[in-house]
Amino acid sequence: MPETNTTVDERVWERLQDAARGALQHSYSPYSRFPVGAAALVDDGRVVTGANIENASYGVTLCAECSLVSALFMSGGGKLVAFVCVDGQGEVLMPCGRCRQLLYEHRAPQLQLLTVSGVRSMDQVLPDAFGPENL
Repeated sequence: MPETNTTVDERVWERLQDAARGALQHSYSPYSRFPVGAAALVDDGRVVTGANIENASYGVTLCAECSLVSALFMSGGGKLVAFVCVDGQGEVLMPCGRCRQLLYEHRAPQLQLLTVSGVRSMDQVLPDAFGPENL
């Protein structure tokens, strides 16, 4: 598995996309009918996944990234090295702004995201971010 300061190779991206597609099975999206699955590589080599969990009170819906970060902590913590999320057809999605902030908080220094525009760094998808170091 790659360390936090190495480039994630194509094989790892394929593994993460497969894991994100597998996470779609756990999506609860009866209102939007827009399932989302997410997967990330942790700095200790684990892969964590998440899926969106909707609620009739839309404001308390959890994005796939939220359940992924919960899974991260429930399985031992760590920092995210590489991340991808997919839609119901398994196509790569860009995390929303709220979720970019969530990923920023739990990233390894060189977190990479597979996006609709290719692999991007956290700094590219959330420039000038606010985080714990600003408190």
